[in-house]
Amino acid sequence: MNTQLSTLALIGPPGAGKTTIGRRLAGLLEIDFIDTDEAVVAAAGQPIAEIFVDQGEDAFRVLERRAVADALARARSTPMVLALGGGAPLDPITAAELESATVVFLDVSDAVAIRRVGLDSPRPLLAASPRRAWRELMAKRRPVYEGLADAIVQVDDLTPDDAAGRIAALLTEGER
Repeated sequence: MNTQLSTLALIGPPGAGKTTIGRRLAGLLEIDFIDTDEAVVAAAGQPIAEIFVDQGEDAFRVLERRAVADALARARSTPMVLALGGGAPLDPITAAELESATVVFLDVSDAVAIRRVGLDSPRPLLAASPRRAWRELMAKRRPVYEGLADAIVQVDDLTPDDAAGRIAALLTEGER
């Protein structure tokens, strides 16, 4: 199923399944996929947790902003699905650039997200107290995610394939 879609950006909190669902969705739509966290790791030559420790969150956010901008620039010439890091949409520059994309917020409950990321996760912003930290992150991020979203898909009870299928169906309905 190839579509005229140029850029589809998946946003949401840690544990929403942005990467897994994004890969499956890109395969279903027969278009390219980029995970911006993976792009940051490749550019920095070290895992995100180490970037946070060695360089700090501000340095990570600069790398993240660049990765998203590069992916969106590439998406102007070839259709693609982007999976953004959970904090990427909070950056005002990134948020403005996302206006050129169809944005899908993958919503997930805290119970499911914590189960998915695990309590020993290497995710730096969830390290201290994962449940409390996740809830605090979502209290800040939910309004941003919802404000940017062209569609919201609740993924708690969906397999990655089902979530990808639901998003593809939303895109097909939007083309009618």
